[in-house]
Amino acid sequence: MTEASHVPFVDRYVPPVPAEQAVATLHDCLRRRRSVRAFSDRPVPRELIAGLVRCAHTAPSGANKQPWRFVCVQDPVVKARIREGAEAEEREFYRRRANAEWLADLAPLGTDADKEFLTVAPWLVVVFQLTHGDDGSQVYYLKESVGIACGLFLAAAQAAGLATLTHTPSPMAFLGEILGRPAHERPFLLIPVGYAADDCTVPAMALQRRPLDEVMVVV
Repeated sequence: MTEASHVPFVDRYVPPVPAEQAVATLHDCLRRRRSVRAFSDRPVPRELIAGLVRCAHTAPSGANKQPWRFVCVQDPVVKARIREGAEAEEREFYRRRANAEWLADLAPLGTDADKEFLTVAPWLVVVFQLTHGDDGSQVYYLKESVGIACGLFLAAAQAAGLATLTHTPSPMAFLGEILGRPAHERPFLLIPVGYAADDCTVPAMALQRRPLDEVMVVV
């Protein structure tokens, strides 16, 4: 067995304000996050998108395998192809794949098969999960690892004043085909990124959160 190699943990983050204040400030930022479906076409610099991916890339992962790929799309032709593929799957979803309860739960959101935001948002970030390393090596806790990385990406975007949406057309195999990704990369999440349109609205239900005592248990 390979002997573990450790180094001193010296690069520790120390908040510049008391911990409670730091957490409150972060919460104030994150509580304002909304899933946005009305984007402005205002440009977002590539360097800013790269910064979001850097933040996501700090996520923990099983055995530090980092089994994610963030494919960042700005080409309008490619975005149009993605929209076409997504809308085809969404039409099938609303027509026959979703059961009555699912459609009822979606009704307050006002969603349908039209996904204009996929061509309006300046960036589409398609997150892929790697079923094995590029060198064929095994990966561990795949969905957990990629899910955490996506959460950090969303948080970073919110901190930057950007709007996002977690879009999950199903099935998503068309994304790998359009983007020419290898077979060991499987689509996990499609995230439009940009600025919210000036006349953007969000569902009223999005403002509601369950009370803390329903989601937190202290033993």
